Amino acid sequence: MTSLSGESAATSRPTMKDVAALAGVGLKTVSRVVNGERNVSEAMRERVLHAASSLHYQLDERAAMLKRANSRTNTLGLLLSSVGNAFDSKVHAAVERVANEHGMVTFAASSDDEPATELSRINAFLQRRVDGLILTTSRDDHSHLAPERARGLPVVFVDRLPRGITADVVRSDNVGGAVTATRQLWDHGHRRIAFLGDLEPLPTMQERRDGFRQVAGGVTGCTELTDLRTEEQALRATLELLDGSEPPTALLAARNTICVGTIRALQQRGRQHDVALIGFDDLEMADLIVPGVSCVVQDTDRIGALAAQRFVARLAGWDDPATVTDLPTRLVRRGSGEIPA
Repeated sequence: MTSLSGESAATSRPTMKDVAALAGVGLKTVSRVVNGERNVSEAMRERVLHAASSLHYQLDERAAMLKRANSRTNTLGLLLSSVGNAFDSKVHAAVERVANEHGMVTFAASSDDEPATELSRINAFLQRRVDGLILTTSRDDHSHLAPERARGLPVVFVDRLPRGITADVVRSDNVGGAVTATRQLWDHGHRRIAFLGDLEPLPTMQERRDGFRQVAGGVTGCTELTDLRTEEQALRATLELLDGSEPPTALLAARNTICVGTIRALQQRGRQHDVALIGFDDLEMADLIVPGVSCVVQDTDRIGALAAQRFVARLAGWDDPATVTDLPTRLVRRGSGEIPA
């Protein structure tokens, strides 16, 4: 029979007992050092840390969690529409920055705006005992989180309102941003404006469409297209509009991915200099395209940072009523939104 003892010794992870043996101290001393407790001399701390480093020892957070009085894991679950989307990635960076400042690790995942996927990701976070959640949601019912909220789990929503529970929300003023964009086009003489929107059930899409309607609703020649999920869908929809008998003279693309599709369509038809365009969400290199792309810009860094700060405050025991914070947007004029009718 072949002995596996040598292989086990070579591949097994070092334990606190191994660190204690190498440092020549008691197990309790090692525990105090790795858990950051006091009542350990600096010389003894250095001795233990040197032994831990020599063995490449890492603290078992699961075991440590069981010993903590508050059973916290110092982790948060961050659910985004898509970590590959520029808006989401910037929110992610801001959340992670604040979390790091408070000694927390961020677990991030995408839902791709699929309600079933969202529920699966949230359950995965909860199974890993995260200390709370920051969510960009696509579901129309969040009552499944009510038991967790009742137990005090901090939950903060980004960009979209929850339904079925009460929780903190940090989002942009979507209605106001769309009103500003549509009025910009209207003031440049456009009366055939097409609104190209995201998935119909999403609150952000509905709010931006509401803003569009406040200016152009009911105007003959102004149209709405929604449920555009991808650049390719936006491209095809825009080409159909441009090839119609009464094509729009201006476009409002209600999401960055949709805006990219409209840009490709305008360039394919050679219409980028005579059809106005404003996008919602900024684009990488928007100022390098000719003409530059005018965009309604959201303060993604502040959205993510404020959501994380709300989360940290709730985790620390802040129990004021839940708040909905609407952050202002701004219209960045680069040329495409200033093309006259």
